[in-house]
Amino acid sequence: MPRPKLRPVNLDEVKITREGDTVIFEYADVKTMGGGMHLKVGEKIHQMTDAELLQMHNDMAEGMIAERMAYDHVNVEVPVGKSQIEYSEQTGQWCPKGDVLRCYIAEGKRDDGTWEPVIEIDGHKLTWEEFGRSLLVHSGWGMRLAFVPDDKIHEEPRIVFADSTETYLNENRHE
Repeated sequence: MPRPKLRPVNLDEVKITREGDTVIFEYADVKTMGGGMHLKVGEKIHQMTDAELLQMHNDMAEGMIAERMAYDHVNVEVPVGKSQIEYSEQTGQWCPKGDVLRCYIAEGKRDDGTWEPVIEIDGHKLTWEEFGRSLLVHSGWGMRLAFVPDDKIHEEPRIVFADSTETYLNENRHE
């Protein structure tokens, strides 16, 4: 299901409030628009009308839509043998260097004795929390996961559409 997308709105579709030098837009239609947006405007916010703030919002929305329509995304995969992730001292977390991650799934024990996934990338074992934080560099994007045998992570998988792996295997079983 597509995520809510920013679009130009009318005054009756949004509640506009000001907090200091920030304008807050709360959308009436949360399902198609999402929760809202905060924009830091600066001191001029106090002289701007709601209509002017809405125009600022709509100009930005139209610009983002135009950018999205013109964008031709190419996924970058770091070559085998080169580091796919790097530790950022600035953010205090591991960050992907490309748009594709080849990784292994292992299990690790937490301090309380429960099990959690451990994701190994380039020999670095990331806890589930560390791996999750590494994904934040792509916040707002989508993600597709393809599970493959551990000796095939460097290959592009063949993908078919079926209701489940079990359904596919049952329908394609050659007896």
